[in-house]
Amino acid sequence: MYDIIVVGAGHAGCEAALASAKMGLKTALITGNIDMVGSMPCNPSIGGPAKGVVVREIDALGGYMGKNADKCQIQTKMLNRSKGPAVWALRFQEDKLLYVKEMKKHLLETKNLDLIEAIVTDLIVDNKTIVGVMAEDGTIYNSKATVITTGTYLNSRILRGHWTKQEGPDGQRTSIGISEALKREGFTIQRLKTGTPPRIKTSTIDFSKSELEPGDEILWHFSFDKGYDSLLNVKVPCHLTYTNLDIHKLILDNLEESSMYGGVIEGVGPRYCPSIETKIVRFKDKERHQIFYEPESLDLDQTYIGGFSTSMPVEIQDKMIRLLPGLENCEVIRYSYAIEYDAIDPLELWPTLETKIVKNLFTAGQINGTSGYEEAAGQGLIAGINAGLKVLGKDPLILKRDEAYIGVMIDDLVTKGTNEPYRLLTSRAEYRLLLRHDNADIRLREYGYNVGTISQEQYDRLNDKKKAISKLIEDFKTIKVKMNIANNILEKYNSCRLNESVTLENLIKRPEVNYHIVKEILNESNINIEILYDDIDSIYEQTEIYYKYQGYINKAVIQADRMNNLDNHIIPSDIDYDLVDNIALEAREKFKKIRPLTIGQASRISGVNPSDISVLAVYVEKMTRRK
Repeated sequence: MYDIIVVGAGHAGCEAALASAKMGLKTALITGNIDMVGSMPCNPSIGGPAKGVVVREIDALGGYMGKNADKCQIQTKMLNRSKGPAVWALRFQEDKLLYVKEMKKHLLETKNLDLIEAIVTDLIVDNKTIVGVMAEDGTIYNSKATVITTGTYLNSRILRGHWTKQEGPDGQRTSIGISEALKREGFTIQRLKTGTPPRIKTSTIDFSKSELEPGDEILWHFSFDKGYDSLLNVKVPCHLTYTNLDIHKLILDNLEESSMYGGVIEGVGPRYCPSIETKIVRFKDKERHQIFYEPESLDLDQTYIGGFSTSMPVEIQDKMIRLLPGLENCEVIRYSYAIEYDAIDPLELWPTLETKIVKNLFTAGQINGTSGYEEAAGQGLIAGINAGLKVLGKDPLILKRDEAYIGVMIDDLVTKGTNEPYRLLTSRAEYRLLLRHDNADIRLREYGYNVGTISQEQYDRLNDKKKAISKLIEDFKTIKVKMNIANNILEKYNSCRLNESVTLENLIKRPEVNYHIVKEILNESNINIEILYDDIDSIYEQTEIYYKYQGYINKAVIQADRMNNLDNHIIPSDIDYDLVDNIALEAREKFKKIRPLTIGQASRISGVNPSDISVLAVYVEKMTRRK
């Protein structure tokens, strides 16, 4: 008997299993191929806009994705650095083979965790409560709670043109029985679609015909913890090129041969990561689209053609590929394909990611309708934590929209649902100035400590950081720099001269002055500020953000507090919505289906009007008084 069983060892499954094991619970991670744990069947990268913040949030909560990404990176880049901190995000190119190797090593070394190679074909449910799973060979694994993280393998098939094959990513076996088990229990199954671009033999690419895209000179880290430096210590560039009108014409002339446009694909594809034929059809006015050549591993002579996903048949793909600059004489290792798979309706989930239909059954990742490694890992971590907390008889962890991008994602899924692969975007977060890359540990690490995924040492270091930030903020209010010394340095950076000595607070508020300039002025002034923390730059960065953006941050906090007041109004679980008078029929039906936990969640349901919320709030208040 296991406390927790996790089915599927993609990014969601790895985080779920590691979380429950860290919490001291006996955990089994069951996967069809233990040599593919945490694999990257699509792009060989971690992070990106919004996604990079999620990786930092995972690390802050005690997850492992960021640490593994730090160890296996071959290029680091901070995106949107020229803009405000609300949109900063890390993106790393990863050695995909090393990433899997290191993830497997970590899983095998983790206490309380058994890594089992088996194909799960059925769920064992007793009185609408899951009690275990059955493997293909008939072996039964019993558990107190189960997390399903089957990714894009659930009843999957790959497609090229009118050719199809029942198979998962990278030629792995598809998972069939779980879909039938979920249908049997009453889950709504929807069909979704994604795809992956071609892979080209790197030594056959003429990179002189593309633009060099190097990473940053700074070696960034996802993890807030020390000791997770790159194992490879290299900086491998990517390359940028573009499609052309010849490619566009070839695609449009053969559009009916595509699986997508030829009627072969049943599933709905991702809006924000479309195939190249969808881009050309949807944006006919654009003469070109960006294409990236991305290295996949130091041990592979293989390049990923980012942005060139297609479901065209091989013979047409081959012509398309050779029209890209530098690929005229290339050797194709693997052609692109689309992949369809089953997913549940996320409206059938509670915010804990436990299903509403079967007790103690949690789901995470693409089975919930999302796309991307990072979204999957974030859900997996929360599902693993909440499965563990339920087994331990403790209150669940539900992150609010002003606390984490992970909270935004899960709230979107369980409140609004999705009928296409959901992707996190900065625009989805109304409080994104609060949900920054730099402060994920300050926002979330205490939650990890409280649930048992963050150690005492990590928690103590967080408190040291908070104290150092508070001290430096106060120091900036009192420490003054002399006019003549400051002006010599400010002139170098095209900043206006000072007419008098000023405090660091006034100096850092200048738009063109950053903390690096302040440190230079302090050095020239022989002013030494004691900072009792090992990452001094992070303390200065937090102080700069505090002074430059505090007005905007305070405004966002006030707005978030208003929403959180609604989220503090709990809706009784035994409410009968048919007894609530004067609400619209659509609102009543959605309330009954979604069963929101709070007035705040009810207000975020699509199609529900403010008047419906007002009536519901009054009814709930009367209902609570009667109790």
